[in-house]
Amino acid sequence: MSFEYRVVKDDELRAADAVFHEALHNEPPNDEKWPTVSRCYEPGRTVGAFAGDTVVGSAMSLASDLTVPGGAVVPMAAVSGVGVRADHRRRGALTGMMRRQLKECAAAGDVLATLHASEPMIYGRYGYGLATLTRIIRVRSARATMRPGVPTAGTVRFLTRDEALTLLPQAYPRLRGERVGMMGRPPAWWAISYESRMERGYFRVAAHHDHDGRIDGMVGYRPVEIQSDDPRIGTGIAVLDFVGENQAVENDLWGFLLGIDLVEEVTVYARPSDDPIGAALTDFHAIRSDQDDDLWLRVIDVPAALAARTYGHADAVVVEVVDPLLAGNSGNYLIGRAGAEPTTAKPDLTVGVEELGMLYLGTWRPSSLAGIGRITVHDQDALPRADRLFATDRPAWCGSLF
Repeated sequence: MSFEYRVVKDDELRAADAVFHEALHNEPPNDEKWPTVSRCYEPGRTVGAFAGDTVVGSAMSLASDLTVPGGAVVPMAAVSGVGVRADHRRRGALTGMMRRQLKECAAAGDVLATLHASEPMIYGRYGYGLATLTRIIRVRSARATMRPGVPTAGTVRFLTRDEALTLLPQAYPRLRGERVGMMGRPPAWWAISYESRMERGYFRVAAHHDHDGRIDGMVGYRPVEIQSDDPRIGTGIAVLDFVGENQAVENDLWGFLLGIDLVEEVTVYARPSDDPIGAALTDFHAIRSDQDDDLWLRVIDVPAALAARTYGHADAVVVEVVDPLLAGNSGNYLIGRAGAEPTTAKPDLTVGVEELGMLYLGTWRPSSLAGIGRITVHDQDALPRADRLFATDRPAWCGSLF
């Protein structure tokens, strides 16, 4: 069976959304919920796979941006809503759809594309590389006491639905700062991550205010059941958004979450790998954490992406990039302290576009990827130079689920 791949029209979005929900084994939104769900889609940014007039696959993106090493903000497509109908899988629909989406994003001027992968093994074939890592942190509230002297910075207050949807989008750009990997949150992101969650069930939102009343932090969470043989234990909270302007604000937010009554365990998803909460508690064993994959990154415009970020202090290397899907990206690039530009010089290293996505935000060292056969090395002396060039001071972290 052959498919047609094209941008989904506005009057086809609901059918495309139904394909995505059914792929996740969720019931599609009813008439009451659809107006909210429809705001999760941006016009012209959903690609579909069609069997005749029927939508059998869907992939959407949000027009956003990403902070890259050095503090520059680069146009980015935040890819989500990817699914293929169960009766049309394994026939090439996903591949055709993802390839069409890359071309659409390139035409829109997106330099990067990112996603959170529900099935990580899929996306490498389309050039996505694991670019940031995160921690899932679980804290047993009864054992968690903040150490004396941990700095604090203000107060925490619950927000109503209208306050959350109005005040938090205004505050977030200030909280983002220049941390590598953090993304812009367009209106559709707030519809996905806040408005839809508030509509689907119990989702509480609290904001941290500084001494002048300005919002400088936020958390969003929902209650969850904890499996236990003890009938007195059964309530936890799952924190799906946790952002603070500085460490003192984050200390307050942790203190707030750990102080909620009748909660046995606080699970915070998508925290940066350098979150110091364990060292801020009197009992380090109150927490357990797991490393998880975070942001998968696909470089759409290699020359623009390489030129946008800064590099460490080392002599230049020549990197050959191989991109089988977007041929204009393939070529040799001279990368050094002064920046990056195309070159005709012989390469010191050869990387696929997937591996370039892994290197781009500094999470992986070129020598580590070379050691497992994911980078071809033509000059061994270039590896330590490449390590220093791509390194960053802090671990990259996104912090925005979509």
